[in-house]
Amino acid sequence: MVPRILIVLLVVLLGLAFQAILRPPPQKLCGSPGGPPVTSPRIKLRDGRYLAYREDGVQKDKAKFKIISVHAFDSTKDFPLQVSKELVDELGIYIVGFDRAGYGESDPNPKRDVKSEALDIEELADQLELGHKFYVLGVSMGGYSIWGCLQYIPNRLAGAAMVVPIINYWWPSFPAELSRQAFKRLIVPEQRTLWITHNMPSLLYLWMTQKWLPSSAAAMRHPEIFSKHDLEVLQKMMAMPLIENKSRQQGIYESTHRDLLVAFGKWEFDPMNITNPFPQNEGSVHIWQGYEDRLVLVELQRYIAQRLPWIQYHEFPEGGHMFMLVDGWTDKIIRALLVGEQL
Repeated sequence: MVPRILIVLLVVLLGLAFQAILRPPPQKLCGSPGGPPVTSPRIKLRDGRYLAYREDGVQKDKAKFKIISVHAFDSTKDFPLQVSKELVDELGIYIVGFDRAGYGESDPNPKRDVKSEALDIEELADQLELGHKFYVLGVSMGGYSIWGCLQYIPNRLAGAAMVVPIINYWWPSFPAELSRQAFKRLIVPEQRTLWITHNMPSLLYLWMTQKWLPSSAAAMRHPEIFSKHDLEVLQKMMAMPLIENKSRQQGIYESTHRDLLVAFGKWEFDPMNITNPFPQNEGSVHIWQGYEDRLVLVELQRYIAQRLPWIQYHEFPEGGHMFMLVDGWTDKIIRALLVGEQL
């Protein structure tokens, strides 16, 4: 009898220890005791969370165009779009960026998914009184928020642009062989991370914090993820003013880890089944892709563009994942979105 009780006790203790290892530590909420300070304006959402935002461009009440900008992985609103003042003044552009849930100074959302991101954008627009229609622009991981807008709030959009938007290799419409071959082109640490994220999400925190094997190449800034053009971009960025990155200041799990879980988990919809939100050409949707991108692979982006011919697809032959940050590319992207100007 005693040995059996000891075995049960041992199993219980091992289970508790395993849970402790898998469970991420509590978040340090902005404005809470011991947490980071609140330094940005914030709105209070319907569910009680706070969403931090940043306004740039012309005054909102004088703007001809209003854009909600969605930041990339491991980033925040404090890295604004690199749009020129000349273009902002010429077209009368107002831009609002926000910290996605769990990033920067926005409260985490343990229930975050693609739909909640779109609804956060809609509520931000309503509380800031941007009007019934507005533009959205998402970069890299911020691209899934734009897919969410196209699916859940298409009637609110005046136009949408995605720059090197993240791709989920498990979207049902991808031919299995195409997706498999593209996945194999990723560097091995990224393959492992995305596989665990999709197939064993409860182990992601353990995987991302262990020290024996390299985990996410994107999170670790692995040198192999940068193309030749990306390295040139990084060199140019070194001459720019340094901006403190507060993306992880509340904790890594509800920021970067949750981002991976949403982007590469199971979606409620397949983006390639979305219908054209602008059947009368009253707006436009754009995807911008670098041919040399090593994080978001061009062959899958091309397939999406073929399946959704109403999307205007633009490909930069020499571009990597970071091409929009230099050489006036942001101006070109915004001109195409707002006034339909072609390169």
